[in-house]
Amino acid sequence: MGIKENLNKLRSNISPDITLVAVSKTKPVNDLLDAYHAGQRDFGENKIQEMASKWEQLPKDIHWHMIGHVQTNKVKYMAPFVHTIHAIDSLKLLKEIQKQAHKNDRVIECLIQIRIAEEETKFGLPESELDELLEVAKNFSNVNIKGLMGMATFTTNNDQIRNEFKQLAGCFKRHSDFETLSMGMSGDFPIAIEEGATMIRVGSKIFGERNY
Repeated sequence: MGIKENLNKLRSNISPDITLVAVSKTKPVNDLLDAYHAGQRDFGENKIQEMASKWEQLPKDIHWHMIGHVQTNKVKYMAPFVHTIHAIDSLKLLKEIQKQAHKNDRVIECLIQIRIAEEETKFGLPESELDELLEVAKNFSNVNIKGLMGMATFTTNNDQIRNEFKQLAGCFKRHSDFETLSMGMSGDFPIAIEEGATMIRVGSKIFGERNY
């Protein structure tokens, strides 16, 4: 099946209330255009340089989502155009986003990444530090914290994945002003939706497997 068919199949299985972010990292611009012409407007990248290059080449009504780990010194390269940054895991990073968004006279939507996985390689803020970060962020006029993001452990144990998503959903529910709960990828998004995800990040189910 092609990209358009994959998207239509995916959309038919999820509620229209759920934002589908098409994870387009490593994929050529033509693939993104195929998805765009099939109605897709939210695209996720994990490398700022690649995302900036695609932004220059593609229609300007696309919402670009930075879903990868962000180095503070790279924020300035995406501040002019990025719609949502998913992986805020420190106050230092949030301060830099505020600074660069202010320079560009923009408000950037942000999601705080909470660490729910057991793997050492996963990034994220401990849930215990969330309230402190939110308190400081109240003073940031160019940052709009929309909610939370999390990545489950890479495992075939669905009970573990579900428990990790439950943990994140519980944290989300404790903050009534949050709107977005970004969790679930190609392999586990049905569980994420069952546990309350409002946004999912799907790549291979749309574009096919990646060639690295």
